[in-house]
Amino acid sequence: MIKLTDIHSHILPGVDDGAKNTETSLVMLQKAWEEGIRRIIVTPHYKPMHHNVSPESMKKMAEKLHSEASKQGMEFEFFTGNEIYYHSEVVNGLDEGKICTMADSEYVLIEFHPMDEYEYIRNGIYRVIAGGYRPILAHIERYACILNKEERVEELLQMGCYIQMNASSIMGKFGFSTKQLCKKLLKYGMVHFVATDAHDTAKRSPQLHDCAKYISKRYGEEYMRQLLYHNPQCIIQNEYI
Repeated sequence: MIKLTDIHSHILPGVDDGAKNTETSLVMLQKAWEEGIRRIIVTPHYKPMHHNVSPESMKKMAEKLHSEASKQGMEFEFFTGNEIYYHSEVVNGLDEGKICTMADSEYVLIEFHPMDEYEYIRNGIYRVIAGGYRPILAHIERYACILNKEERVEELLQMGCYIQMNASSIMGKFGFSTKQLCKKLLKYGMVHFVATDAHDTAKRSPQLHDCAKYISKRYGEEYMRQLLYHNPQCIIQNEYI
């Protein structure tokens, strides 16, 4: 099994609605280790008008978590990022260094409200691209305006957007319609990343192993490797996919 990379994780303690404390983070990391995950991009939420962890604090917390995990025999590689709730000042925040790109690259993880209109999502993605960044649309399967409208995903791809999907959605934990959309997009090769979006030790724990096996069996091992190793490597090395 390859060493899996998780590009979307709320495993840093006490900074958002993810891990509440270091103890929870370490339990999550133990699960991640058992799942074959070896590299993690930590992506705390960044939302306007909220108290958001600074990039400097985030790096220090990631270093501390790395040290604590190492003491328990788990040698992860950690990188920092944000899951950015789209707003009009996103590009300014990125330019000013207030918001983290993914692993200090030009890639950025962007989310929208699940009920946002497609035009709003498309225009937001366009503005991020125009600002010189490479947007990754977080958990594509959550947006109501995308369901049964693969042509909209195709349009986003043609614009230069990258697509991330949650492993739990692929495995059917969020309903039949969501799983069907995941299957269609995977079938047509319209997904670039699969990640855990882990928040806790139970319902939203860092699980990737079974999903990796499922993708490999149904869509081919090479595609699985692209989603969970090679494409994340492109983020870390700041290379085009």
